[in-house]
Amino acid sequence: MKFNKTSQLLLVCAASLGVAGLMTACSQLTATLTVDFVYVTSAKADGADNYGEVDVFEINSESGRMRQIPTSPFPSGGRNPVAEAASPDNANLYVVNQDDNSIVQFAIGSDGKLYPQNTVNTPGVFPLSVSVSKTNLFVADTYQPLSTCSPASPCSGSIAVFPIQGSSGSTPAGKLAAAVNNGATYCAGGSSANTYAAGDYWPLLNGCTGDVVAPTGINALSTGANAYVSAYDSTNTHGYIFGFSVGTDGTLAQLGPPLDLGAGIHPSAIASDPTGAFLYVTDVANAQVFGFAVGSGNLTPLAGSPYKTGNQPASIAIDATGKFAMVAESQDSTVSTYSMNNGALSRVSSSATGLQPVAVGIDPRLNKYVYTANFLGNNVSGFALNQDGSMLNTQFSPFTANANPTAVAAIPHNGSTK
Repeated sequence: MKFNKTSQLLLVCAASLGVAGLMTACSQLTATLTVDFVYVTSAKADGADNYGEVDVFEINSESGRMRQIPTSPFPSGGRNPVAEAASPDNANLYVVNQDDNSIVQFAIGSDGKLYPQNTVNTPGVFPLSVSVSKTNLFVADTYQPLSTCSPASPCSGSIAVFPIQGSSGSTPAGKLAAAVNNGATYCAGGSSANTYAAGDYWPLLNGCTGDVVAPTGINALSTGANAYVSAYDSTNTHGYIFGFSVGTDGTLAQLGPPLDLGAGIHPSAIASDPTGAFLYVTDVANAQVFGFAVGSGNLTPLAGSPYKTGNQPASIAIDATGKFAMVAESQDSTVSTYSMNNGALSRVSSSATGLQPVAVGIDPRLNKYVYTANFLGNNVSGFALNQDGSMLNTQFSPFTANANPTAVAAIPHNGSTK
């Protein structure tokens, strides 16, 4: 029986804990075996400030076991955290707190710990989704910041763009600048005119109809050139995708009228592949996912789209190689794997998760481990992804989280995916 170097060092550590030099070796081994840090937001309030929390897990590179790091969880800096994203350099985590209309920037330590840095307010009300690409952060708000908008009297939502600042003087890298000044005149003239003066948000307007359009997700392509918003028109019960080109300064230009997905379609999540060539939108009402080729910015349906999923698909993620897509199916409490062939999806396998998975992620370092945040299960499920797309439960899965986990984000342990 042969042992690899890692196994040999484990045996030495176990047998020789009293030797200072070997203690150092054991410490180095622990760091080596941690391949990623996974951040899981939990919506249920905790503590004197009623803040949500962020659980920080380290993933073992050999077993996939997830273990909370010391001092985890960390306060989210606001109430009801619902979305999060890491900065392109993996040095910062941005957490969206819905009930406070805020985004909190956390610096990420080499040990995965979170250090709150700055807080900005979103222009609109009740932010629900966030995406980071190149030097910008994109956020979708449930309502525009109008005095007439409220849950009792809903109005259409909006999006905003925050430039991510680089290090300059006393300003640390990762701080969010003020939201970019954007403005739209989507329709003009007549009694149904719907115009908007330039400001720090872009309203999601379905032409001159006056319909109430609610965003459900936002995704910026890895190229930074385009951003897309999935939305539901509650007035005509249609699903839509809004497309935008993104200027070098973060300004937006809408790519024509929104793409109508049809009646009875209720988008729930949106994601793109690592190259920015393909875009996917899950439909929670009809258990399917739409796939599109992006091209020059306009969307063209992929062969076989839409693709069947389990019931109530709530989240979708694409692996770093663009080989597999993962869909969390909240009603079935499953996560399904799809192979990707020139963007087209083919279902490969399905695995049981904890109760009601609402978010899914993939480890960015090895592209090997998959995890889901299970809202009603109050836990995180972990899986090892095989080369054929099948999945196996990782050691000791599921892993306990704080109550009502809502989102996942991950960075490689050494800050690089190389």
